Amino acid sequence: SFTGQDAHVDPGDENPERGNWANKSDYILSMIGYAVGLGNIWRFPYLAYKNGGGAFLIPYFTMLVVVGIPLFFLESALGQFCSQGPINAWKAVPILQGVGIAAVVVTLVVSIYYNVIICYSLYYMFASMQSPLPWSDCFSWADSSCSNISAGDSSHTNILFLEKLMHSGNNTCASSNMSVLVQSPSEQYWDRVALQRSSSLDETGPVVWHLALCLLLSSLLVAAALIRGIKSSGKVVYFTATFPYVVILILLVRGLTLEGARDGIEFYIGSQSNLTKLTEAEVWKDAATQTFYSLSIGWGGLVTLSSYNNFQNNVFKDTFAVTLTNAGTSVLAGFAIFSILGHMAHVYNIPVENVVKQGFGLAFIAYPDALSKLPISPLWSILFFVMLLTVGLDSQFAGIEVLTTCLVDAFPRYFKSKRAIVTVATCSILYLLGLPCVTRAGIYWVTLIDQFVATWVLLFLVLLEIIGVAFIYGGNRFIKDIEMMLGKKSFAFWLWWRACWFCISPCIILVILGWSIATFSPPTYGEVQYPGWGLALGWAMVAFVVIWIPFVAVYNLTKARGSPWERLKSLCSPSEEWHPYLDIHRGERYSEERCQNNKDYRNHQEVDP
Repeated sequence: SFTGQDAHVDPGDENPERGNWANKSDYILSMIGYAVGLGNIWRFPYLAYKNGGGAFLIPYFTMLVVVGIPLFFLESALGQFCSQGPINAWKAVPILQGVGIAAVVVTLVVSIYYNVIICYSLYYMFASMQSPLPWSDCFSWADSSCSNISAGDSSHTNILFLEKLMHSGNNTCASSNMSVLVQSPSEQYWDRVALQRSSSLDETGPVVWHLALCLLLSSLLVAAALIRGIKSSGKVVYFTATFPYVVILILLVRGLTLEGARDGIEFYIGSQSNLTKLTEAEVWKDAATQTFYSLSIGWGGLVTLSSYNNFQNNVFKDTFAVTLTNAGTSVLAGFAIFSILGHMAHVYNIPVENVVKQGFGLAFIAYPDALSKLPISPLWSILFFVMLLTVGLDSQFAGIEVLTTCLVDAFPRYFKSKRAIVTVATCSILYLLGLPCVTRAGIYWVTLIDQFVATWVLLFLVLLEIIGVAFIYGGNRFIKDIEMMLGKKSFAFWLWWRACWFCISPCIILVILGWSIATFSPPTYGEVQYPGWGLALGWAMVAFVVIWIPFVAVYNLTKARGSPWERLKSLCSPSEEWHPYLDIHRGERYSEERCQNNKDYRNHQEVDP
């Protein structure tokens, strides 16, 4: 193999070919930063209130145990054992190597719009550095439908607003609901100032330059953090992975001191707690989906980050540390979010459910609106958007690392000693690909990518992943691989993992996948429908992800030798270059005694017959 000088490998690394994490903390914080994403903050609280409040925690933690933790452990152990990225790891089952490529394509596409979300957070962070906050009232950028209604003068404001519309010639208010006509300042600021949103995907419009500049800054931050691969990103995460918790705690303490906070908390998990909801299949489906996506399973990031571990690292304990931290973060973020939304409901004198949103509506409309009502509002707003920024950066770090690792693993002769150049080039390409997402129709592109690429397609990939590892490569063989790393475990210990990998997890994923496809509806942004060509483009993105699976399988079959059966059989067995711990010519594994000397078998080179 090529052994050129690599500036990202330290002399003391166990794996001199690829390098290792500098220490265990770098890895754990990177995994937590990757797993804890925006979905923990803007999706979990919404699902909790929607699906029975506190009762939702029962299906959520159940799904964490039977789906989340087993699959997280499987991907982490796979990456650590073979010390390869998500494409080369599938040389264990060459016929399914297209699954690894598909996962990388998903990461590539999702990294485009994730970079845009970071750019939104940067823009709002900078916009928060003024008093009053620019979305705290209807300023010169607002139109006639903007109204800042407060609790004490809501009736008077409604009358004035209706008169204002009547004089402007808009008589639809007589037959329309007031809540449809009135828009809060934060909502109009998001549409008219931040996004400068057009009416539909058909109306692209020019690039919004303040967003393009923030997108450039986002790309520069990611490139700077990853310039030395895991050696530099492992240090950056000491801030980016821990600071969100500081902000969540600050916002929680502040929120609990506000009037109406109790109403928000009770709406989150208290009075809305409804055990009868547990009889509804939709609740369990939402719990499984949230668990699945919040842990970032199937994206290739878990395999990539774990591939830089030392061979005998205790990946089992790491799995529990990261997954439980992720679940706890979701619950804690819900308290911080709903305490302040409860105060917002009190200020506006409306029910809590009228201010509850998810996704972009929560992060860039509802919550900023609530923060603008607080004393010293710029401070709280800056903290909130710095938190969104750091949470987004952590996930983006892992996404870029997936792309660069796969390139370096695939073409070590060209890229191994030029990893910094590869990182900068990758970030530059993602910036250029992200420019359509910062036009006036950009939010429609972001939503389109999210709804088509980052949903049920991942379920399909993970289902194939379980089939490949548990049923083709062999679950028992994989367990022996893990025992080689961690040491022997009791039969009872492995009984649970066998049950999950062979039966429980794939069955649950199959049900959710079927349900997701059967109930799929074309995406919309608010009330805006997508044109036919936009939906066709969305399905084209899905096809571009999935097509690699049959394409690579057919390509590998044509390259193999022998009869059709012999070719198929060879592609269901590990290829010769998959793992340095396999003696291919003898068809046997190295003995456990030899495997104690990590550097010896890591440096072992196979000789072609």
